[in-house]
Amino acid sequence: MSAVIEQKKQLVEEITEKFRASQTSIVVDYRGLDVAEVTALRKELRDAGIDFKVYKNTMTRRAVEAAELSGLNDVLVGPTAIAFSNDDVVAPARILNNFMKEHEALEIKGGVIEGQVASLEQIQELAELPNYEGMVSMLLSVLQAPIRNFAYVTKAVAEQKEEQGA
Repeated sequence: MSAVIEQKKQLVEEITEKFRASQTSIVVDYRGLDVAEVTALRKELRDAGIDFKVYKNTMTRRAVEAAELSGLNDVLVGPTAIAFSNDDVVAPARILNNFMKEHEALEIKGGVIEGQVASLEQIQELAELPNYEGMVSMLLSVLQAPIRNFAYVTKAVAEQKEEQGA
């Protein structure tokens, strides 16, 4: 009997550590997805470096309490899977949101973003953000705009002076 309790304690510690270490953790209800759809979802998440696991809700509740994320207890009802991302904050929300658009059976229940319990609306807002490379690209184009405009103006002034001199 104590061996079983010890295994459960280790599982709770593992889940707690995943919540603490991850940038984003998204809780979903996967009821209604068939095996092929779940396999496709797991593959897509795995390719993005996201850990997707199904845990018993009682073990997850204990882990949530240990990680001081008790606001997440309300969503731990029914079949629940959790996507943990240690690197990319946006990727799990974006992948799950896109998958949810194609497969109505998948439902995002809630999650944790950078250590704070997040609502469904916050997760969907996060899903709409571009990935890291997209954000860097947008930033660089904003930074280049004044320089580009200055170059156009100097070129126009130079051309105007040439026309006046000719």
